[in-house]
Amino acid sequence: MKARLAAVAALMQRRPALAAIALGLIAACAYPPLHLWPLGIGALAGFVWLVHAAPTKRAALWIGWCFGWAHLTLANNWIATAFTHQAKMPEVLGWAAVPLLCIYLAVYPALAALAAHVLARKQPLWAFGLVLAGAWIVTEALRGWMFTGYPWPPVGLMMLGGWGTPGLARLLPWMGTYAFSGVVMLLGAGLAVSVQRGRWTDMIVPLAGAAFIMHVPVVVQETEPANSVRYTLVQPYLPQSEINDPAKFDEHFARIARLTTPGRDQSRLVLWPESAIPDYLEEGYPERYYIQMTAGGDPVLARQRIGNVIGPQSTLLTGVVNLNIGADETGRQRALSARNSVMALDGEGTILAGYDKAHLVPYGEYLPMRWLLEPLGASRLVAGSIDYLPGPGPRTLDLGVHGKAGVMICYEIVFSGAVADKADRPDYIFNPSNDGWFGWWGPPQHLAQARMRAAEEGLPVLRSTTTGISAVIDAGGVVRATIGMGEADALNGFIPQAKPPTLFSQWGHTLTLAWAALFVALGLVLPRALALTRTRG
Repeated sequence: MKARLAAVAALMQRRPALAAIALGLIAACAYPPLHLWPLGIGALAGFVWLVHAAPTKRAALWIGWCFGWAHLTLANNWIATAFTHQAKMPEVLGWAAVPLLCIYLAVYPALAALAAHVLARKQPLWAFGLVLAGAWIVTEALRGWMFTGYPWPPVGLMMLGGWGTPGLARLLPWMGTYAFSGVVMLLGAGLAVSVQRGRWTDMIVPLAGAAFIMHVPVVVQETEPANSVRYTLVQPYLPQSEINDPAKFDEHFARIARLTTPGRDQSRLVLWPESAIPDYLEEGYPERYYIQMTAGGDPVLARQRIGNVIGPQSTLLTGVVNLNIGADETGRQRALSARNSVMALDGEGTILAGYDKAHLVPYGEYLPMRWLLEPLGASRLVAGSIDYLPGPGPRTLDLGVHGKAGVMICYEIVFSGAVADKADRPDYIFNPSNDGWFGWWGPPQHLAQARMRAAEEGLPVLRSTTTGISAVIDAGGVVRATIGMGEADALNGFIPQAKPPTLFSQWGHTLTLAWAALFVALGLVLPRALALTRTRG
């Protein structure tokens, strides 16, 4: 066994870039939908060892970049599927777009590897692993913030358990997502140390414990909680190929109405997904914008029709598109921009409140550097010629008897520490989404990240999507109910109770940086302390 390991190690050192690429691809298989997390831990172990063995700063940087590029390219392959649902650019561009995007995203793993090499290249492997884990926390957080941020996916996602258990993500309330990624990196480092020492038994207990925690189910109390809010959550199944087809609008609304109507005489919160309503519900737009509406071109009638569907005691939260109207250069009134929004309506069709998506998708909802890219043939993936404008950020909608709702539209839910108004903490988070863009890999990863937000914030999350996966997630990250991909169905029940504010919900990324500093400090100080103890002994 030692001879084989030595041969593998020698091969990896001769071809470190290829080894890093292979390890990155293997690590990506640890995410949903494959969720082969033991392979992921093994790949991280190889990555830690490979960076530690790098002879120079340039070599460490290159190894980190190759690992990150392969890892993030495979994990984000669902982006390419989105190009099959638009007509303005060739579909094949999607398969080029993902690895091109990851040329940039891989900079962050590269910086983590470089920082660990500079700070701890002469330290033993276990101490180097601590420093690399701390550096990884910082660079993963930077990836989620720089240039509007793109944190999909965090390494910690691989250690989220099945739907009935949060797995090792039980640590999220005390750490947050990025610090938890550091813990997962430490698991890989621990395995690397055990292999290096030839003492496999050192990792049997922690890995067996991790396996147990990953699979032990959480016992859920099914009784109705006090002051609970009844919900009806609808997944209408609106295929992406049909969602912008006016000929399908009436059929789609009829399907949503059929799934919503049962229980209309109860007091309940009704939840419809992003892209559920093609009609403009705000008044005051030029008449030409209402022509293709399904309610006779009248936004008032459209809202009243919705009120009749949900019932007199209900409140609806639904995804809509709103327009910003103004005069163009000729003085004509037209839509200058749009807002991806959620509206709250009562049973009479009155608009109670609204939320505008703050974290928009680059190249999806707006085209960066339009002046340069549009002449080159680039376009947005979302239909339409005008860009969306961002809203002000997290806010809480007070819905009276139906509780205080936080809203995160689609992609917004992946941003750790930015999903709830800390000054006005909601009772739950509504996450409407259109996951029809995302192929086979995207929806389960999207759901998993919503579960991480629920656990780290201590708030239930309710996801209503057009095509799946829709789910009700409790405040511990456990999926209470779900509708699978490609199904038209509705969920009915009571919203799970929120937990008291978690440590992360109170301290946010100050806590993230504190954990990173602790890991780095331990990696730098402990070897010296142990050496001093041995000298005195």
